[in-house]
Parts: sequence; structure tokens; C-alpha cells
Amino acid sequence: MSVYRTRREDLENQLNKGALWAVTYGDLMSYLMIFFLIMFSFTMAKTDKTKSRKYEESMNNLQKAFGGKVDQKRLDRMEDDKKADNFEEKMKETVQTTELSSLIQMQSNERKVKLVLPEGVLFTSGSATLKEPAKKILAPMADELKKVNKDIIIEGHTDNVPIKSGKYTSNWELSMARAYSVLVFFSEQGIPAKNLAGLGYGDNRPIGDNATMEGRAKNRRIEISLMKSD
Repeated sequence: MSVYRTRREDLENQLNKGALWAVTYGDLMSYLMIFFLIMFSFTMAKTDKTKSRKYEESMNNLQKAFGGKVDQKRLDRMEDDKKADNFEEKMKETVQTTELSSLIQMQSNERKVKLVLPEGVLFTSGSATLKEPAKKILAPMADELKKVNKDIIIEGHTDNVPIKSGKYTSNWELSMARAYSVLVFFSEQGIPAKNLAGLGYGDNRPIGDNATMEGRAKNRRIEISLMKSD
């Protein structure tokens, strides 16, 4: 009977030793599954701003849960993203309460928030000097923009009617001068210079038909973009 018991125990030991590979294999499969889930979530986050923010928050929570050091740069980026969203909401309220709400356009996607202001709101014809009422429109924008540590791109655009006299020799030059005027005003309001960029496109990027008066009026504009993504 003792011989039978001994053989039985030997057989069980051999079987247990032979099954150890399954434990290692199971662990490996679990790690691979976690790895591919992380890679999948990272890929989804890169294509969707909302998912990207959730991904960043999840990574921070994981680091905290496992006692790791929280990435301060990631925290700062998340905070800036929230401020960018707040800017969007604040500008919607500001634009709606102004008398010029029918003229100022606001466009938004996962990459940027863009404000489109027609020439007449900011400048007189052929001039790159900001009108006094224009400064009252731009000032609250600057107050919100300087709260966000993101790039701000100011673009000047014109129609295709040639300039025949005055200070500027071309539409291109005029568009750059107008973008620069807005840039300088924002800088004077406290927005860091490293966050500001000005571009002049002249009549090269129309949004309206230059063959009509209405189309040309649409093309004479300033676009102010707060970039959400780096």
C-alpha cells in the first residue's frame, strides 16, 4: 500500500513539474494582452483629443496607484488643455454678447480654436493701424489667451484688388502688417512672446469669391488661432 502511495505521489509531482510551463505561459499571455491594450489606447488617443485627455489622466492615475513619480509635464499639458477648452467657452459667451456677434466667426476642432474677424472690425481700408473700438474687442480675448500656455497664430488675409497707393505696396505686405499689429497688441496685453506668431497670406487663401463685393469682404480678415495640439 505504501509502495502504491509513493508511486502516486511521484506521479503527481511529475505532473505538477510538467505543468509549470503553463503558469509561465499564462503570465506571458497576460502581459502581452496588457501591452496591446495600452498600445491600442495610445493609438486611439492620438486621433481623438477627448480620448487623449482620458489617456493622460489614466496614465497619471496608474503612476500614482503603483507609487511611481507623476510626470509633471503631463500634468501641465492636461491643465493647458483644460484652459484651452475654457477659452473656447468664454469666447463663445463674449462673441454672443457683443454687438458684432453676427460678424465674428468662431470655428473649433480637436487641433485649434479659431476666431475670424473681418477687416472692418479692426482696421480702416488700406490701413494696418488698429481702430480704438477694435482694441476693446481684442482685450478680453487677450485676457483669456494669456491664461493658456499654447501657441497663438495670427493670420492676415486680403482680397485680390491691387494696392495702387498708400503705405503698402502689395496685399501681401498689408496682410503681414495687420497680423503684426494684432500680435503687438496681444504682446502688450501680457501674452508671452514665445507663444505668438504672425503670418501674412495676402490674397492667396480666399474663403469668398473675389469676383463679388461680398466675397471680397469675406476675404479681408484676421484669423486668430489657439492651437490645442502640440
